[in-house]
Amino acid sequence: MIEELLPQTVVTVEAYGHEGADAPLYPEEAALMTRAVAKRRREFAAVRSCARRAMEKLGVPPQPILPGERGAPRWPAGLAGSMTHCDAYCAAALVRATDLASLGIDAETHGPLPEGVLPAVALPAEAERLRRLAAQRPDVHWDRLLFSAKESVYKAWFPLTGKWLDFTEADIEISAGPGQQPRGTFRATLLVPGPRVGDRRLGHFDGHWIADRGLVATAVAVPHD
Repeated sequence: MIEELLPQTVVTVEAYGHEGADAPLYPEEAALMTRAVAKRRREFAAVRSCARRAMEKLGVPPQPILPGERGAPRWPAGLAGSMTHCDAYCAAALVRATDLASLGIDAETHGPLPEGVLPAVALPAEAERLRRLAAQRPDVHWDRLLFSAKESVYKAWFPLTGKWLDFTEADIEISAGPGQQPRGTFRATLLVPGPRVGDRRLGHFDGHWIADRGLVATAVAVPHD
């Protein structure tokens, strides 16, 4: 699914079910999991298996992927990337840093957010737009989609800034595409000063979304110009 949301320069690898859950870890990765519960260890291994397969596709030798500041993965020099995992699904997306400035992906189980989460995530204008979208397409859990889009925006934002981005610091407008399959685009207008990419300061991020196979997935690709 993620592949459909990103430019052709991006390499993606996905895994469903328990695929990759028993993949070997590098010693420095395994050391981080000594106190983790079994579910966390499986997700950690599976998503890194996806990332290493993506590295191979780009001609980069597989290597450890360790968390850096705020848990963001530290990629090999010359690469930009993003990872995501949820129940029975994980994915990694990698691109040469010369092709994209940054990217972010997220996947979530396609169901409603837990009670009380949406008010903490959505701005009033976003909540109103979600109500209109729900009236048009009640088959989509728009609250979960908004959450996923904000996660993708943050993952694209952080490598460019090294700073936290609160849920309320980006105003996301979601658009539904034509056709029966739920998919479309979104724009995240930044409500704080955006990062500089080259000679320009970004005021927004653009992304794509899809709902399929019991999941909702979002992706943001940030070009150099």
